[in-house]
Amino acid sequence: MNKNLLQLMSHSPKSLLMSISKTTLVLLLFILVSEFAQAQDKHFTQFYAAPLTLNPALTGSMPGRYRVSGIYRDQWRGVLDNPYVTFGAAVDVNFDVEFDSRYKDQVAIGLLFVNDKVPEVDFSTNQISLSAAFHKGLDYDKKQFLSLGIQGTMAQRNINYENLTFDDEFNNLDAFDGITAEDLPGNNFGYGDLNVGLNYRLMPKSGYAFNIGVAMHHVLTPEVSFYATSTDKDDEPISKSSLYSKYSGQLSMQVPLSDNLFLLPRALFALQGPHLEINAGTNLRIKLNSFNNNSLHLGAWARPVTNNNGDTSLDAIVALVGIELGGVSCGLSYDANLSSYQTAGTGQGAFEFSITYIGSFDNEDIMCPKF
Repeated sequence: MNKNLLQLMSHSPKSLLMSISKTTLVLLLFILVSEFAQAQDKHFTQFYAAPLTLNPALTGSMPGRYRVSGIYRDQWRGVLDNPYVTFGAAVDVNFDVEFDSRYKDQVAIGLLFVNDKVPEVDFSTNQISLSAAFHKGLDYDKKQFLSLGIQGTMAQRNINYENLTFDDEFNNLDAFDGITAEDLPGNNFGYGDLNVGLNYRLMPKSGYAFNIGVAMHHVLTPEVSFYATSTDKDDEPISKSSLYSKYSGQLSMQVPLSDNLFLLPRALFALQGPHLEINAGTNLRIKLNSFNNNSLHLGAWARPVTNNNGDTSLDAIVALVGIELGGVSCGLSYDANLSSYQTAGTGQGAFEFSITYIGSFDNEDIMCPKF
């Protein structure tokens, strides 16, 4: 039992109910992320603004020599005093190679850091990943590339037990000053992981672009439970909470409607264990003038999901606005949550902000999809 609940007894019934709802939601979120972490991964609505989290084959796939990017997401701000926060930062760079002088092949390397945190219970996951990709030119004009990527990850999970209280700590009067008899595991552990991906991109003529990719994350299906792995009668390990492998497919296009107006459809399909997620929508890219690539982006998205019971529902609809100025791209999106959790209160949506800088801008035809 959380001690904060007892302190609410002197509050009004309405305030009490709202606070209990918040506390219940915090506990629910903690249970979901700690006990059933094998179910789903972190995710970003602006998935193409975080390419190293999307597909290792997108490492170094950009119209320049290097890229620095960051993305920030918070959700449940209207319910939690401290929202559930995910942050990612990455840098990647590509190099020309001449295995065959007829083609413009490239190799690329990238570094990614991701932090996922539930502040209410101080539960966090930190990941650092190193990725590499080879971009094989398929023609003489740099119009087609086939990319293969691999990514190794080290992750750490941590929880601060000082922020948690239990009913056996209550002194039956006015404070939680006892010592709990709960059998709590170690509050910190790490694990390694591996991701692989493949991507094909085609730029048939000026202004047009097509990308299709597939990726497999969590090849090693690492153990992600705070509790030690148990053993059977023959002392063989029994996994308590292995992370499901995730299989995803990505599709993006750029289609010019006029000299300064482009349609950018995007779709992401992800299957992880019994859970299915689809992010699909389109952005409208409006060039601000005819002299450079400065552009405004307006987008609308939908995210249907299937849970472990096989039930399919529309989880969220998304609105996005973005801006390109030279080598800098910024995006701001909001997820309007439509799931059953909406009854727990208001403001369960998610804000997401991304920023990307591409250095040594070279050729827009070598397009990595944005936003």
